[in-house]
Amino acid sequence: MKTKLLNVGRLPGPLESRLAQSYELLTLPANPEAAHAFLAEHAASITGLVSSAAIGVSNDLVDRLPSLRVISNFGVGLDKIDVAHAKTRGIAVGYTPDVLNDCVADTAFGLMLDIGRGLSAADRFVRDKKWSTTTFPLGFKVSGAKLGIVGMGRIGRTIAKRAIGFDMEIRYHARNPVADVTWAHAPSLLELAKWSDFLIVITAGGSETKHLINADVLSALGPQGFLINVARGSVVDELALIEALEKKTIAGAGLDVFANEPHVPERLMHLENIVMLPHIASATQQTRHAMADRVFDNLTSFFKAGCLISAA
Repeated sequence: MKTKLLNVGRLPGPLESRLAQSYELLTLPANPEAAHAFLAEHAASITGLVSSAAIGVSNDLVDRLPSLRVISNFGVGLDKIDVAHAKTRGIAVGYTPDVLNDCVADTAFGLMLDIGRGLSAADRFVRDKKWSTTTFPLGFKVSGAKLGIVGMGRIGRTIAKRAIGFDMEIRYHARNPVADVTWAHAPSLLELAKWSDFLIVITAGGSETKHLINADVLSALGPQGFLINVARGSVVDELALIEALEKKTIAGAGLDVFANEPHVPERLMHLENIVMLPHIASATQQTRHAMADRVFDNLTSFFKAGCLISAA
């Protein structure tokens, strides 16, 4: 008999098909009553679970699966999975680091170039046929600018390496200095924001970083500074950001993530000093294929060898 695997996330179709070939893949019903009946029938025999970073898995569901041994997460974000709680149950948690570093870093740079030079706004300017009657406003030079990075994990390092090619001066903020990097550590986030022309947020989400970027940080960033968020929407106080953009107490923002996705505050929709993306930082064919491979390979490794390739 095939191992029973529970799917609770939004996974790419090809990955679901692949999982269904190797496992008895069961999908948790969205309706609560149907889900209750489903778990009453299947919970005791489910040993693996797959989810996505956007959906995660609740502690309540984990505790209703007495035979669960492994969770394989499609994504690098773990803020919607209580890893510590899973470990108290002896449940291994796998995820997909490294394979998405390049694409997230590319997106961060794309947002920085776009909001700094006004690329999306310039496209609208041409499409609206304004070029023949007026001059497009001057942008902000990215090459040689001061780049502050909030978080110096795998993706933060990748962003910093790209910034070297733009001759940018780089500093970063993290809880502690990172031993094997040469860029300057900024113990104070406020001081880093005050120093930066561009402040890129790429720290982990979750309760410990909720609203890390608040009104004080935005005020320190100032009317010549730009905020880029490719981390999690929860890291930025969205209301404070809206007010800073409306009052132009910061120059602009580039966002790939929001507090309540896919719902974006209406007040952001008509602002010209913001570029918004629908959480697509890792959304390339190559990277999503590699992420799917890691989800599958994590499960294969666990059930065959008892260990994960990428363990949280």
